[in-house]
Amino acid sequence: MQELYTQYKGLLFKLAYQLTGSVSDAEDVVQDVFLKVYDVPPDKLAEPKAYLCKMVTNRCRDLHKAARNKREQYFGEWLPEPFLSSAEDSMESVVRDDLLSYAMLVLLERLSPSERVVFVLREALGFDYHEIAELINKSEVNCRKLFSRASSKMGLTSEEIVHTEAANQEWVNGFMAALKQGNMNQILSMLDPNVVLVSDGGGKVSAAVDPIETRNLVAQFLLGPIRQAATIEGAAVRIDQINGQPGIILSSSEGIHTVAMLHIEGNLIRNLYVVRNPDKLKHVGK
Repeated sequence: MQELYTQYKGLLFKLAYQLTGSVSDAEDVVQDVFLKVYDVPPDKLAEPKAYLCKMVTNRCRDLHKAARNKREQYFGEWLPEPFLSSAEDSMESVVRDDLLSYAMLVLLERLSPSERVVFVLREALGFDYHEIAELINKSEVNCRKLFSRASSKMGLTSEEIVHTEAANQEWVNGFMAALKQGNMNQILSMLDPNVVLVSDGGGKVSAAVDPIETRNLVAQFLLGPIRQAATIEGAAVRIDQINGQPGIILSSSEGIHTVAMLHIEGNLIRNLYVVRNPDKLKHVGK
């Protein structure tokens, strides 16, 4: 059983995380699945990858129903839980590839459970339609339709690359330098004219309740915490790998309190996702 865990824990975590948008839930799902596997007859584990992925998918579907109800009552904007992909001492350390961008995780919230499963299995994990059909008990034709519908809901065309190219470290360093220097002209030049910033505080800490639009408003919102950090003892701002891409982390003597993910299009920031809900930063702060 330990061999199965070692071989498949990374795959199962990536699947569960991208189906739930929660590191906490994904870890719980993986642990729960392996506990249940102990009671599975050996003959049913002839194809362990398919069997385990099916167990994870079914468990995530159950969680999805409960999560929908909670999100309807959520205060402000809801964003997926980020994780520090440079970590070396946690489940997240096994996640290096096969991840959709953080911006794509946000778009996944538009999909039905079946559409999301098909999209993640196909685009993130590279399953073929035959494998997906076997896993979710639908025909290949139906799976293709679900994928097409998912792409349409997310505003994607067949020519677009789902795995969004991350900004390189030098570019992010330049953006960080502009923020620290308060260089408004430089900041504005790095923001798309139609930039949108979404902030998630979960009603527990201060955050923008509604999305912020236009370059000036976004720039002003970003400069606030950077300026504040410069005046607080023990405060720090750094760049680290968040969800496999460069992200900005703000911390104080009490730990990490803000994580910002950048979605780049044409070398300009098109979307910023700022997570401040402390419940969603527990794993980042490890």
